[in-house]
Amino acid sequence: MFRGYSIVVTLALLLPVFAAAQSGPAGVGGVVKDESGAVIPGASIHIVNEASNVAVDLFSDEQGAYRTLDLEPGRYRVETTLDGFETVVSRVVVEASQAAANDVVLSPARFSQSVVVTARRTEEVAQEVPIPVSVVRGDLVADAGAFNVNRLKEMLPTVQFYSTNPRNSAINIRGLGAPFGLTNDGIEPGVGLYIDGVFYARPASATLDFLDVDQVEVLRGPQGTLFGKNTTAGAINVTTRKPSFTPATEVELNYGNLGFVQAKASMTGPLLKNVAGRLSFSGSQRDGVLLNTRTGDDVNDLSNLGVRGQIMFAPSDAIAVTAAYDHTRQRPKGYTQVVAGVAPTLRPANRQYPQIAADLGYAPPSFNAFDRVTDVDTPMRSYQDLGGSSLNVDWRLGKGRLTSTTAWRFWDWKPSNDRDFIGLDVTPVSAAPSYQTQWTQEVRYAGDLASNVNLVAGGFFFQQALDSDPSFKQEQGSAAARFLLAPTPNAATPGLLDGYGFNQFLEFRNVSAAAFGQIEWSVTDRLRLMPGLRFNYDQKDVHFDQQVYGGLQTTDPALIALQLSVLAPQTYAADVDDTNLSGQMTAAYRVANSVNTYATYATSFKSVGLNLNGVPTDALGRPVLSAATVKPEDVRHVEVGVKTEPFRGVTANFAVYDTEIKDFQAQVVNASVGVLRGYLANAEKVRVRGLEIDLGASVSSQLSFYGAAAFTDGKYISFPDAPPPLEETGGPQVKDVSGSDLPGISDVAISFGGEYVTGGGNFVGRTGEYFGAFDTSYRSSFSSSSSASTYMVVDGYSLLNARVGFRASDGWTLSLWSRNLLDKEYFDLLSAAPGNTGLYVGQPGDGRTVGVTMRVTFRSGN
Repeated sequence: MFRGYSIVVTLALLLPVFAAAQSGPAGVGGVVKDESGAVIPGASIHIVNEASNVAVDLFSDEQGAYRTLDLEPGRYRVETTLDGFETVVSRVVVEASQAAANDVVLSPARFSQSVVVTARRTEEVAQEVPIPVSVVRGDLVADAGAFNVNRLKEMLPTVQFYSTNPRNSAINIRGLGAPFGLTNDGIEPGVGLYIDGVFYARPASATLDFLDVDQVEVLRGPQGTLFGKNTTAGAINVTTRKPSFTPATEVELNYGNLGFVQAKASMTGPLLKNVAGRLSFSGSQRDGVLLNTRTGDDVNDLSNLGVRGQIMFAPSDAIAVTAAYDHTRQRPKGYTQVVAGVAPTLRPANRQYPQIAADLGYAPPSFNAFDRVTDVDTPMRSYQDLGGSSLNVDWRLGKGRLTSTTAWRFWDWKPSNDRDFIGLDVTPVSAAPSYQTQWTQEVRYAGDLASNVNLVAGGFFFQQALDSDPSFKQEQGSAAARFLLAPTPNAATPGLLDGYGFNQFLEFRNVSAAAFGQIEWSVTDRLRLMPGLRFNYDQKDVHFDQQVYGGLQTTDPALIALQLSVLAPQTYAADVDDTNLSGQMTAAYRVANSVNTYATYATSFKSVGLNLNGVPTDALGRPVLSAATVKPEDVRHVEVGVKTEPFRGVTANFAVYDTEIKDFQAQVVNASVGVLRGYLANAEKVRVRGLEIDLGASVSSQLSFYGAAAFTDGKYISFPDAPPPLEETGGPQVKDVSGSDLPGISDVAISFGGEYVTGGGNFVGRTGEYFGAFDTSYRSSFSSSSSASTYMVVDGYSLLNARVGFRASDGWTLSLWSRNLLDKEYFDLLSAAPGNTGLYVGQPGDGRTVGVTMRVTFRSGN
């Protein structure tokens, strides 16, 4: 049904393409100078057709001149940018067979003026957008080596990213978005990841290398009235560079220690009249950061290949159609964690790790995680393929623009894990191979209803299918009985759990639809009111069948009962649907030309969830079917902010907020022996509130700084039936953790960076500029357990990255860089090893890396 609907919508929007009139070539040209009249080479010129969004990019040459031809007649926006100077935005009208003149004079920068965002589905200057949004331009993403979300979090203190493998990944903003711990595919992310308007449903997408990024925008807080898929905590909006009618090629090579090699390439240019294309490639390879002493091999390496192709058809200034396809292939040997320590528990001594390890004559290769060694006895693989296609139609209609985005995506996940993280044969097999597809269709209109009223409204449809491929599997080994069972004569029966495991067969379907809209009413030239509404419908169903196999074949009821206490058959089905009406009201007031304020009250929700990893069992070993579903989250959010430019070239933005969530969807791990995986449950109420500061300063045309700080307080307000922390295993099965810290949230997170460039320079006969830059980040300690534990606290840490190099005015850059320059030892996260023996493991953060980058850009006219 959905496929037919998509075709009808797309064909309807394509009809004007074939009827559009063809016009002759034209162009824009001029000279870029500074205030003294001196010409400026190397300035970036971005020429955008305001109706179709077709863009052309080029640089000014050594005489400061630029020119492009073969533009369709129409109205164009010309953005001229250069580090240290204010971006100049001018508008020209291009007529058939004529070259419009557009000379440009650059002045010392007003820092914020260079940032144009699409956070509210239309282009705006970031300082005027009445929501908290952080923007990282594509050139900074490339220069800082932030080639994925994990690297990006170091630059944005409000973003948290946790990943023990691609499937077990989570993006959080302000500490909210996904439960901390094992991923459960039955819930939706609270942070939406969008790439060129397409919603990426699976958190594994966050491990992708960015391909040809133009800009990354991070929107904080609920974003339900402007984005297709409802998001309760925020959105990451990635925009890639579009095809251009000006031929250009960019090649980047990176080489570093640990065998790090990364190559990127992008080509764009005209294919036919009114048709342009862009082809982008990225490949990353790095040796493993852990040594497996059992095999002598490195693990936790990088092995990524990605390609993205786009074709844009722009028959007139009223319409542009862009088709895109991307595919990423990842084949790393990873990922595992290493032994970090042992906590005492409330269990008898013979049920705790020291006695168990002594009985089995085992010692790990090291108890110091930063020796970076492991002895896991299962091959580590985190193999995945992700990709898809999309068709985007932008059509100028009346006083606005109609946009249709149709997309299909897939995710193919093929893992191999050692679930016990040590060399003993406890749980040598634990893998959830799966295959997922999704269809999305969004239609959105943005335009003026009156001279002082504009509207963004649209509809969104989402269809998802996820299946085990062929089954999720877990299997116990020869040491399992000693780890998982009390050392009784029956438990010591030879072969009782050897090869005992399960196959989980899973079918999950999800359909979601929404209608959303927001009006902006300029009451006066200073006051704006922005009400918005969203209606959601969600329907989900799951068929779950867990079958056990292997182990000692026996008819002894006592031995069978012991086996079933570890793993038992489970079969259940659930079919739920839900509707919700949410919205927001924002008031924005311009106090002065350089001071904008805003206040927002928003409601939001995360739809009902389904447990797809199994459910807890009762005292008789029966599945608790009431736990198959978890209630939707109900969000109430209040925020007040001010965006200022107190001095020329300086921005200072502040925001305070309070977010309360009822029926928070939490990840818990049952302390009983028979449940080895996490499952979902509702915490009655949580609250996150905080203060955020964003600063930027262009001290001069040569020196600039940026900084951001987040002060966050996240608490369980009411969670009386949470699982106990690791050290209380063996005591009561539940604990009231009301008032304790939410996991994954640092009280203080700070990032700070800057760059200095010389006024001019010469290197190997080329003119340009030398530069030096740094960025540093700090996170205070945070809980790494769903229930706060003394032993599961990640200590605070600081990281320093630096780079120096030369940028030539003819389009190439050479730089030397180091990440974690001071070689700080820190953990990304800690987690309890299965079995609740007191053993816990950790994921050490990357140590110091150094390398060199060479980037060359060839453009028409250069």
